[in-house]
Amino acid sequence: MKLKLEITATDGLARTGVVSTTRGSFATPVFMPVGTRGAIRSLSTHELAGLRTAEGSRAEILLANTYHLMLRPGAETVDTLGGLHRFSGFTGHMLTDSGGYQVFSLAPKVTAEGARFKSTYDGTSHMLTPEGAVKTQELLGADMQMVLDVCAPLPSSESVLREAVETTAAWAARARLAHRRTHDQALLGIVQGGDNIVLRRESAQRTVELDFDAYAVGGLSVGETRERMLPALQSALAELPVDQPRYLMGVGDPLSILEAVSLGVDMFDCVLPTRLARHGTLLTNTGRLNIKRAEFARSEDPVDPNCPCATCVNYPRGLLRHLSCLGESTAHTLCTIHNLTWILGFVDQIRMAIVAGKLEDFRSQVTPVWSTMGPGLGE
Repeated sequence: MKLKLEITATDGLARTGVVSTTRGSFATPVFMPVGTRGAIRSLSTHELAGLRTAEGSRAEILLANTYHLMLRPGAETVDTLGGLHRFSGFTGHMLTDSGGYQVFSLAPKVTAEGARFKSTYDGTSHMLTPEGAVKTQELLGADMQMVLDVCAPLPSSESVLREAVETTAAWAARARLAHRRTHDQALLGIVQGGDNIVLRRESAQRTVELDFDAYAVGGLSVGETRERMLPALQSALAELPVDQPRYLMGVGDPLSILEAVSLGVDMFDCVLPTRLARHGTLLTNTGRLNIKRAEFARSEDPVDPNCPCATCVNYPRGLLRHLSCLGESTAHTLCTIHNLTWILGFVDQIRMAIVAGKLEDFRSQVTPVWSTMGPGLGE
């Protein structure tokens, strides 16, 4: 199922658009919250579906993690229960990653066949192959799935990055042949190459030759600075089709999202907003706010008086501080509601700036606020 992007506005390389699928359509640029095990930590899919920004936008895509779902409860179980949408209760679009990023964080034994690793749940040994990743994700039944790739850490030597590019290309070709659920499930190829501009360009060209349904750039925001990340990203994007969505994996800090959109990226995911929320850090138009600070103990103010989320409308900072300091799960939920609403609203603002032809003006306002926060948390 090839994904086509209908571009509705441009400002430089940045664009807004609409992507149509068999499930419906979604507007871009788009931020995808991460529901690792089929649900966001501390937030039900019902609560997620109820989030609305000031512009009326909602979470249109939820990302789930193949590594965790294949181990618990198992892809076959999810399939038996009606697939990931029925299983999770989320009616919007869903995307699953291949599980490769999590597997490679476990120092697996990698061969030409695939990656052998031990489960973090019970220590059992498993083999993840390109074909197996495709089959598992077809059973999970998301609207979009990712090929198995090799994400090299940064910094890495050129030889390590070259090996990652070669293995990713070989595995991508095998995944393309293995993909059978072509009528209702898009398969996205992934560009690798670390922060090496030449390797990024080569990887993008080789990935496009395989004619995937859309394309992603992985292996960034894994230890490099934003100054190293953006040129590598730009070199990859220059080789990707203009009329298909481009997905930057694992990047979720506000400034990196804005910079990437300026280069032509359409889709993002990251655990950053939800992870920060569980630790009492809230995203606001004036930067990060640590709700656990003593100065908020008796504050009657909302986190953001202009935010339409249920947290800001109904609860003062004093309560959020009280619950966060105690580690109450209610605090995690309330802070997550706010952070997701905020990041979705931030992407709304980017979209509106593109339509108005004022993205540079918006960038000049935002950069001083967020320049000290590094890129997101990786692919």
